[in-house]
This record gives sequence, C-alpha cells and structure tokens, in this order.
Amino acid sequence: MTRQPLVARHAERLLGAAVVATAPLAGGDTSTATRLRLSDGTTAVVKTHTRPPAGFFAAEAAGLRWLSAAGGVAVPDVLAVDDECLVLRWVEPGRATPEAADAFGAALAATHAAGAPAYGGTEGDAWIASLPMPQRPCDTWAEFYAVRRVLPYLKLARDRGAVTSAQAATVEAVIGRLTALLPVEPPARLHGDLWNGNVLWGLDDRVWLVDPAAYGGHREVDLAMLALFGLPHLPRVLAAYDETAPLADGWEDRVALHQLFPLLVHAALFGGGYGARAADAASRYA
Repeated sequence: MTRQPLVARHAERLLGAAVVATAPLAGGDTSTATRLRLSDGTTAVVKTHTRPPAGFFAAEAAGLRWLSAAGGVAVPDVLAVDDECLVLRWVEPGRATPEAADAFGAALAATHAAGAPAYGGTEGDAWIASLPMPQRPCDTWAEFYAVRRVLPYLKLARDRGAVTSAQAATVEAVIGRLTALLPVEPPARLHGDLWNGNVLWGLDDRVWLVDPAAYGGHREVDLAMLALFGLPHLPRVLAAYDETAPLADGWEDRVALHQLFPLLVHAALFGGGYGARAADAASRYA
C-alpha cells in the first residue's frame, strides 16, 4: 500500500487518526473506493465521488445505520461521513460457504421483519447507483411500486432510448393489475439494491451487505434482486429465509414482477438489452 495524499488528508480530518497507507480498490460503477490503513491499526475503506449530489453519502450512511439497527444482517460500521466521502470499517473478504448462506437467509429475514414506518423512505430522496430514487411514502405497496419504482425509471429509460414504445406499453399494462397481483404485507426494512455485488462474504463466515438504497417496501423485492443477478448458494439462502419467515403463497411466481424495478434502472443506466428484459418480465402478467 502506498499513500494517496488528498484522500489520506481528508480521511485524517474526519477520523482524527493518521493514515499510513492507501490502496485503490477495484469495482464500483458510481463511487471510487480506497482502502486505508490507520495508525491505530484500523483498516477502513473510503468512498469518494467526483461530483456527489447533495446528501449522496449521507443517505448511504443513514441506510447502513438503519439496517444495522435491525439486528439482523451485518453491515459495515460507518466511521465518518461528509458531503465528499463515506468512510466504513473494512470487511475482510472470505469464501461463500453453505453455512454462511444459511445464516444470511435467516439474518435477512430478521432485517426485513424489523419493518419500516411506511412504504417509502426517510426525508428526502435516496439514490440507486447514480440515479435519484424517489422515497415519498404511499399508502399501499402496489401504489408505491407503481409510482415510485416502476414508472419513473420506465420514463427515464424511454427518454434515453433504452426502451421502445412497444416495450413501454407492455410494462404499463401491468401497472393497473398490481393491486390484484401483489400480496398485502406490512412494510419491510429493505436493503433496496440487493444484487450479488453488494453482498460480501466475510472471512468471519458472515455475510455483510454494502451500498444500500434502503427504504420500506415489500420483502420480495430484495429476494427478486438476489435472483436476478445470481448469488452463490441462493437456494440455501432462500430456504433459510422461508424457514425463518415463511413467504406468501406464490412468491416464486412474482419474482419477475419485482424484477421490473432493477431491470428498468439498468436500462436507464446501461441500455443494452435490459429494456427488452423488462418488457419480457412484464408480459408474463398480461
């Protein structure tokens, strides 16, 4: 590890400890991550952004603290945060094991069961990757999913040329059926961006979650996103989850429905075939 002076000095001001070495970390489409070694022996990671929107890192820190308060799945400690960066305690990576998967399924169920005040989030919007994520509460999950999750990103993806008019019409046709399709459950405490890249298998045999876009929503959304991009030992995770907190009948038939949101986010961000995949998922419920 060498020492990047600008990153190191900023972290030192926030942490009140000397940074003796830094090292860039690979990955991350939105923020840049740098590993820090501090003089007191602590290892941390600092996330920075060239032009972070106002409240960008504060929202992530608040989401991590909210998830941590549930006492379920593990999340890294927030060591410091300001408008320019977020500093987290380092999680030493390990292997994905069946035993850790079982524990993760039960822990995720506990986090979801901690609940949320409403379908929606705290004051102000959050972000999913680099996109603003509206959080204003709604009375029902069907309404929230339609007007805060599916339709905003469908419009954005269409405006960016990532969704055709025909594909948009297929997705829109499902909106009027959401009340009939989605089971009524109390708001769960969601990670909100639970794809494989935000799941860390720790050396301590625990699964840690990072980069949340946390809000109160339907618990099937987190599970659907895990299935969308794959996860080691996913069947064991789901079995342990269902044993801890049984899922509503037919949940497997709703996986594609709850994948509309992340698919449209990806269409807006990356284009490619995500718009077509969203339309294909929506067509199953026509």
